[in-house]
Amino acid sequence: MLLKEVAYQEIKAKILEEHYEAGQFLSERTLIDELGMSKTPIKNALVRLESEGFVTVSSKQGIIVNDISIERINDIYNLRIALETFNCQELYHRITQEQLKELEDNVQATKEAAKNKDVTLFATLDHEFHLAISEFVGNKEITRVLLNYQDHLRRITLRHLKKDPGRVEKFYSEHEEVLDALKRGDIKCVELMKKHLLDSKMMYFQ
Repeated sequence: MLLKEVAYQEIKAKILEEHYEAGQFLSERTLIDELGMSKTPIKNALVRLESEGFVTVSSKQGIIVNDISIERINDIYNLRIALETFNCQELYHRITQEQLKELEDNVQATKEAAKNKDVTLFATLDHEFHLAISEFVGNKEITRVLLNYQDHLRRITLRHLKKDPGRVEKFYSEHEEVLDALKRGDIKCVELMKKHLLDSKMMYFQ
């Protein structure tokens, strides 16, 4: 892996896990020291992170870690509700046994992460579940949109779980309910997905 990719992944991970908090000022020197790299890969990583909205690089103020606005979080959730309920509506009557097995494996891994209170792993598995459903539907444009928001969604999920780690149990059980409806070929999975995302949005703002 190229150094600029390593720098990008490491800085982004620290932002997602709020080791670098929203509003925090960073310096190239700090990043050079913490990552043990030269200036060039870090500069390249920062250009990419700025294009994705994670940081703002200013010649006067330095590097600022961006927050996600309440309005944007609300908009992202509403977009997910529209797209992911559509995905369930498209999939419930034609999901294959192989696809069900993939979701079952994910839910089992999610259960273990919940039991171990591993919120970082749980957030990753959580989004893999939603993304898998989208990939099974086969609408590449919907999947592309969800992939574009994936890291911001993980950041939101991690905030959820750090605020209240007990929420892992709720999120896991709701994934299990969606999976059970898909196993039955039951259109109820559409309403279950909608409720799951609406509840998640409401809990975030509590």
